[in-house]
Amino acid sequence: MRPLSNLSSTVLLFLLSLFPPSRGQSSLQEGERLSCDRCDQRLSCNCSYGGFHHVPMVTDHALTLDLSFNNIEAVTNGDLRHHTNLRVLSFRGNRVALIQSAAFVSLWSLEELDLSENKLTALNSNWFNKLGALQQLNLLSNPYRSLGSPPVFRGLVRLRSLGLGGADLEELRRGDLEGITELEELTLQANNLQRYERGALADIWPLGRVSLSLHGCFLASPALASAVLGDVSYPETPMVLSDLHLIGNESVQPFRETARRRVRSLTLRNVSLSDEVIVNFLLVMNGAPLTCLIVDNVTLTGEGRWELAKWTDHKSIDEFFIRNTKILNVYKFVSLLNLGFLLEYPRRVSVIGTKVFVMPCETSRLLINLQYLDLSDNLLTDLTLEETLCNGDGTLKDLRVLNVSGNALKSLSTLSQLVAKLSKLTHLDVSRNGYTSMPRGCSWPSTLRHLNLSWAKLTTVTPCLPTTLEVLDLSHNNLQAFPLALHALRELHLSGNKFRSLPHGWMFPNLQILTIQSNTLNMFSRLDLQSYRRLQNLKAGQNKFVCSCDFVFFLQSDIRRGTAGGGRGGGETVTLTDGAESYVCDSPLHLQGEAVGQVHLSVVECHRVPFVSVCCGVALLLGILLGTLLWHLHAFWYLKMMWVWLRAKRSSASRRRRRHDDREGSEPLLCYDAFVSYSERDASWVENFLVPEMEESRENPEGGNSEDPRPLSLCLHKRDFLPGHWIVDNIMSAMERSRRTIFILSEHFVRSDWCRYELDFSHFRLFDKTAGGDVAILILLEPLSRDDVPKRFYKLRKLMGSTTYLEWPQEEERRAEFWRSLRSAVRGQEDEE
Repeated sequence: MRPLSNLSSTVLLFLLSLFPPSRGQSSLQEGERLSCDRCDQRLSCNCSYGGFHHVPMVTDHALTLDLSFNNIEAVTNGDLRHHTNLRVLSFRGNRVALIQSAAFVSLWSLEELDLSENKLTALNSNWFNKLGALQQLNLLSNPYRSLGSPPVFRGLVRLRSLGLGGADLEELRRGDLEGITELEELTLQANNLQRYERGALADIWPLGRVSLSLHGCFLASPALASAVLGDVSYPETPMVLSDLHLIGNESVQPFRETARRRVRSLTLRNVSLSDEVIVNFLLVMNGAPLTCLIVDNVTLTGEGRWELAKWTDHKSIDEFFIRNTKILNVYKFVSLLNLGFLLEYPRRVSVIGTKVFVMPCETSRLLINLQYLDLSDNLLTDLTLEETLCNGDGTLKDLRVLNVSGNALKSLSTLSQLVAKLSKLTHLDVSRNGYTSMPRGCSWPSTLRHLNLSWAKLTTVTPCLPTTLEVLDLSHNNLQAFPLALHALRELHLSGNKFRSLPHGWMFPNLQILTIQSNTLNMFSRLDLQSYRRLQNLKAGQNKFVCSCDFVFFLQSDIRRGTAGGGRGGGETVTLTDGAESYVCDSPLHLQGEAVGQVHLSVVECHRVPFVSVCCGVALLLGILLGTLLWHLHAFWYLKMMWVWLRAKRSSASRRRRRHDDREGSEPLLCYDAFVSYSERDASWVENFLVPEMEESRENPEGGNSEDPRPLSLCLHKRDFLPGHWIVDNIMSAMERSRRTIFILSEHFVRSDWCRYELDFSHFRLFDKTAGGDVAILILLEPLSRDDVPKRFYKLRKLMGSTTYLEWPQEEERRAEFWRSLRSAVRGQEDEE
């Protein structure tokens, strides 16, 4: 019943793909679709882990769309209709069970498609008909049992990477991969494969790399496993076999196909091996040209008793790579001294992450052809490393590369002595160890060119470093300075330290690559880079940059060119290989977090001193021009007079309030008929003519009384001003207590400062509504034209032009009429009454 049920579900999905939902239903789904706006400047949209149940709406210009690890169950014809520019599409880790036949029809530019880890029970050739540009296709971990018919990959002529199968794949037939002629990588998960038609995978050539998971085949059907291996085994094709549990002789027999087809590189990953299996494997591979054997994540259940295979021929073995190997009976595991028939041939040996705490010196002596030794991520100490390297006696005389990173080493001095006699050593990696200090002197082999001391705890650099180095990695230490000159150095890596500035370039005349990311670097300039004669590549991003004007301008101009300055002669250019996005402002605060390439600084920020100087100069010039204009328009005089007048008015108002409050002793406000304003040089005329004529009672010449028997009261500053008071207060008080103000105009008057004050106050009183009538009486003591009056007294000049004024007659007979007119002008309204 199970095959019938599977067939019915397959038919149902096929019919659903042929007959898509109605237009109304499609539009309803369109309206329910959410949007995803997580797209960067490169048009790469990362919508993974978004909880989407339908394909979200993204920009039609997207080049990469990652929809992995959502809850999408179906891909309809309209979901990707407008994404004609899409290059990469991933549906990995969803619940996709339905893909309509035309869902990918518009993706003719698609190069990578990942449909792995979904619920596709059948594959449809219509999905891939229009994907002529597709290069990578991943269909792993789906519940389909076969690839279906007709061949689903017929149109994928450019496909270079293909991932097939899953836990449910049961059958592979000839023609299933029709259309695929060559691949760079083939991955097949077929742990439960039950039927395989020989030749199903044989037409793929050339095949760059093949990865197979055939757990069930090796256990239950070695013949089927042999058929699969026979179709994909080629001398130049590396083979990876995963998820194997090899028990006994039968489970090893499929390897005869790899030996027969002369496979040179074999990787066993996630496998379990016993002593019997290893012996049988060595027997099966006897004489085979296997050059590289990689064993990754392997469990050994035996005790290492492989002597039964010591007669076998494995001279072609060049590399052993062992990683994450677990030995269940480690305390029963025999010495490797009996494995000389295997250890004397390889030139490269890697034993990584296997908790090795020592490799005996006798074992090291067996590695007579060794050139590359990797013992990283183990438990070596300074003491056990001495045993491994035979106390530095130069046993591994051909060793060129030594990697002991990720162990528990603490003494650089000990290390240097142990490797001093390795006369061919060029590369040494001691990163991720416990080095806290560097001695003053060390003994290194003269051939050493590459040294990796990264991820330690070094705080200083000393002459311990060999001067022969060409590549030095001191990343992720606690260094603040590099005071050592290394003239042969071509690459220097200083990322993850505490440098505040670039090291001095003159110390590295041959340096071509400098990496100084993630330090406390504030800025650098073109001058800093020009001190490096041959620097070509620079990585200085992810630092705490102070975005000053000079730094921003320098970096922006060079980012546009893809360079950052020139060599000493200007012939060499430095390329920023970590990209503009790595250069981010840390200060000032308003620019924090902004990419240096996107910063826009104002003229005020970048040229503060010149800007302030120009502004001050312009302000001074405008001030001079404005001052000249105001001086020409007498504005300063008006302001001065306004202030004096307001102050005097305030004093006057205070006096009136005091007199109003003092009811008994109050005197009348108007005490004088006229206040006389005159120049001191005209005082004789006032005293000899004006005062006697106006204040004294005169008899009529004919013997009768005068026409005006009442004398007038005049206010003179010499006589009537109160001593001890501010003169301006006296002037204002006298004018307020007088009905009229008589101005004795002359050349002396115009030049007198105090007369001008009195004239000014009178000028302001012309605007005083409480003054009433004509408060000013003008007497021209000598001929004076209107132009002789200063222009700032424009009201007075206008008054002289529109009002009759009195002129002092020089003829005696006309003076009587002059005095009559003056008395009449002073009395004014009183005479009319």
